[in-house]
Amino acid sequence: MTNNKQLKVLFVTPELVPFVKVGGVADVSSALPKMLAELGCEVRVVVPKYGAVDNRKFKIHDVVRLKDIPITIGDKDYTFSLKSSFLPSPKVRVQIYFLDNELYFGSRKSIYGDALSGEDYPDNDMRFAFFSHAIFELIEKLGWQPDIIHCNDWQTGLVPAYFKALKKRNPASETIKILYTIHNFSNQGIFGKGTLKGLGLPDSMINENGILHGNKVNYMKAGIQFADFVNTVSPGYAKEVMANKVISSGLDELLKKKKKKFAGLINGIDESDWNPKTDKFIPKRYVLKSIDEKLENKKALIERFDLEGDLNEPVIGIISRLTEEKGIDLFVDSFDKLAKMKVKFVVLGAGQKIYHTKLEKLHKQYPHKLGLLLGFDNELAHLIEAGADMLLMPSKYEPCGLNQMYSLVYGTIPIVRKTGGLADTVSQFDSAKGTGNGFVFEKYTAGDMIKSITSAMKIFEDKGTWNKIIANGMQSDFSWKSSARGYVELYQNILNQ
Repeated sequence: MTNNKQLKVLFVTPELVPFVKVGGVADVSSALPKMLAELGCEVRVVVPKYGAVDNRKFKIHDVVRLKDIPITIGDKDYTFSLKSSFLPSPKVRVQIYFLDNELYFGSRKSIYGDALSGEDYPDNDMRFAFFSHAIFELIEKLGWQPDIIHCNDWQTGLVPAYFKALKKRNPASETIKILYTIHNFSNQGIFGKGTLKGLGLPDSMINENGILHGNKVNYMKAGIQFADFVNTVSPGYAKEVMANKVISSGLDELLKKKKKKFAGLINGIDESDWNPKTDKFIPKRYVLKSIDEKLENKKALIERFDLEGDLNEPVIGIISRLTEEKGIDLFVDSFDKLAKMKVKFVVLGAGQKIYHTKLEKLHKQYPHKLGLLLGFDNELAHLIEAGADMLLMPSKYEPCGLNQMYSLVYGTIPIVRKTGGLADTVSQFDSAKGTGNGFVFEKYTAGDMIKSITSAMKIFEDKGTWNKIIANGMQSDFSWKSSARGYVELYQNILNQ
């Protein structure tokens, strides 16, 4: 494999901004392919055509020659079709194939489960087995063969297994290499052994050296076992999952065995979406030289939630999934103490019902201290990043994290726990040296979190020092260009194996 050959990459993902999003994999699946294309790769993206994806809005059209493709999984016959569109980008054209099947995707408005009950769909095992198997089928029909298939998260974990099992049907597929990226080890696609009957995989794969883990079917384990290389989304997280059974959800021993084919690559941010100089969602755009104009966004944020106090009092934002993994318990359990401090909070997110209930109760108790929106609002996320003075991420563990990088670019100082990608991107400010871009605490305790917040608030009063921290953050390079170059290098290394 030489560097002057154009790499062909098929990027396979369960989510894709702006079409459909639950978590950060959706952002990565949009930004990384675009940057890979800018670097000269030929990239095409495959994502399920969920019922919530609007054909008219996104100009999605049928591909006539790729309609009603037959597929057999186990003893059942299905069909799927491909629809096509392009990722929004003024610089490059990245084609998207929407894999359309009415039973498994088209009839579902939500992605993974019932929006009202919060329960996962009971057939998620077969939905994403179908999606994974269909990747092999569509490559046969496309007339375009990638060098690399880049799979993402548990929903695509069976892709490498199917390619190993079915390669005799298409000998040309043996030259294709598969990279499997794990964005979060806490969701692995674990199902009972009853799932096996529908998968149509050979008996040689149905064991603890194959797709079983703890006598259950584990889609993520299948991806790790059968991919040519595995990576996760930060070097720090890669070390943690190999060393910690809890963080890896039990896959640490397998990762140690695969360590020569396992690495961490930090995510980047899409500067076309997240840039205070060009952000269409904020009242006042700004750059480092005009950082005082950031105050207009703070005013708008305070007015949006009718928060009390003057503009000299700091505002701390939280944009997060509301789960224990993200440290939300530290925040809600200590809020009575935080409410006594001269600081205001704005929380945007959705997650576990217990935290919805607790936050709603706190909001009623402290309506002018705590702004709250349960759900996801992209425009508000941008306003929080631009309008808050600080961003709090007290994560128990964090694979990579994007919001701390957004906040640094926006001159909003992150307060984070030292874990995973947060440790890789945020460094404690050192007043003697003038180095560091945020505030970092190590122990997973409310006391340590409050100490870090208190330290940040004290320095906030010294505008000269505060602006130095802002400058350190805004001058950092968190663009996807650097990360994408890392992926190109990884692709080439995999092909040269």
